[in-house]
Amino acid sequence: MTSTVLPPPQPTFRFPTDGVPEALHRAESELPFVEFEPGVEMQVIQVDIPTGLWVVRMRMQPGATLATHKHAGEVYAFTLSGSWRYLEYDAVNRAGSYLYEPAGSTHTLHVPASNTEVTDVWFAIRGPNLNLDAEGKVTLVLDAGLVLKVYRSRCRKLGLPQPRVIGAD
Repeated sequence: MTSTVLPPPQPTFRFPTDGVPEALHRAESELPFVEFEPGVEMQVIQVDIPTGLWVVRMRMQPGATLATHKHAGEVYAFTLSGSWRYLEYDAVNRAGSYLYEPAGSTHTLHVPASNTEVTDVWFAIRGPNLNLDAEGKVTLVLDAGLVLKVYRSRCRKLGLPQPRVIGAD
């Protein structure tokens, strides 16, 4: 019996590679989760400081509530597990749901205390979040640069190597 070794499959067509950068990949283990605030862990996946883009994944414990904030740009979110909602709205985001937020959206993210699992959400955010106090005054401007700085600092304090966040090098 003769065995035939086939060549590896080839794509049906290729884009030109001259000057075109390769696709970038990061394994979950390369970008650790760190505490963002009590009950909330964050993984910074990508930043583009000149355009204001920041992509993060957040894991939130049941009962976690983030500060009320206003988005200066658009937000795209996909829920991987658990559920969450904005206190200002009735809609509940559950595993498998997608959310689009227009610039100017203001809300308070809350994870129900009745959740039986960690809520895991992927966010792509363009522009800063303006954290607001009870009177609507800005208390913090959280943008791509500050998110990266906080993330790297928390990794360093945990004795972790500098994370290879896409766009940060």
